[in-house]
Amino acid sequence: MSIDEKLASAKADLAEREAALVAFSGGVDSAVVAAIAHDALGEDAVACTAKSETLPAAELDDAREVADAIGIRHDVVEFSELDSPQFVANGEDRCYHCRTMRLGRMYEHATELGVETVCDGTNASDPGEGHRPGLQAVEELDAHSPLLEHDIGKEEVREIAERYDLPVADKPSMACLSSRIPTGLEVTEQRLTRIEKAEQLLRTWGFDQFRVRDHDGLARIEVGADELSVALDAGFADAAREHMLDLGFDHVTLDLQGYETGSVSPGDDAAEATESGDETGEANGTTGADGSAGANQAETSADPAESGSGTDEPVVEDVFDVDYPTSD
Repeated sequence: MSIDEKLASAKADLAEREAALVAFSGGVDSAVVAAIAHDALGEDAVACTAKSETLPAAELDDAREVADAIGIRHDVVEFSELDSPQFVANGEDRCYHCRTMRLGRMYEHATELGVETVCDGTNASDPGEGHRPGLQAVEELDAHSPLLEHDIGKEEVREIAERYDLPVADKPSMACLSSRIPTGLEVTEQRLTRIEKAEQLLRTWGFDQFRVRDHDGLARIEVGADELSVALDAGFADAAREHMLDLGFDHVTLDLQGYETGSVSPGDDAAEATESGDETGEANGTTGADGSAGANQAETSADPAESGSGTDEPVVEDVFDVDYPTSD
């Protein structure tokens, strides 16, 4: 089938339903599902974002903007993955527990609205992309996946996003914050908070594709290959070290291999993608079995007494006020 036929089929599928709630992260997959649902159902389509500690505030803001661009009603519900001991333990099935709780909250809200159909953004490329325990939760909860059902793969999703003129058509993939924590290391609110603030710092400085991995107090910065030369600037090293130590990290490193998905656990970003199907990849060998930093990283560290780190609740004051001092 052509992409036109697939899109028409997905739209007709949703049009047959009385209403639909779309599990909406604001990424390209869920945005396309929301656009198709709104096209098919109008006011009977609802986009719903589940807010939790693992969702960066910037992503929630983006989701609101994308929903507004589509013209679809956008509801925000809340839950906490940290209520689940299995999620906090951060085993290989972490994203199964996350997706079960997140989708479960969607079903609760759908019931409150009297909506029977809950859709997610799983696309036709997802099942073949490695370790994806979150898909088990989608199957168990019987969420409707229009992109998967009508054989719409990742590249076609982006093409459809362009047709709908969605602002996320070319948006880089984004996984939930817990994917920055190596498997086996507990997910805590403190770690999630400092990761989010560290990544907001990189975003403020203009980086496009990046991660800050939290190896139990060691911040490992990954940036895209085309941005690595900027991160190798001495001014960046000084500024990143200063601010990330202020955030509570004990050491700050730059991964010389650059950004790569799943670099703290095999398939981790793929399994944990906030946007279903946004990321794939396996471990790149930059961490040891214990989650320690590997040999391909440049490290800068400081005495916790000097940096103010090493405390349970580091004080962060105006961390983003100082401009990144680029070299000439």
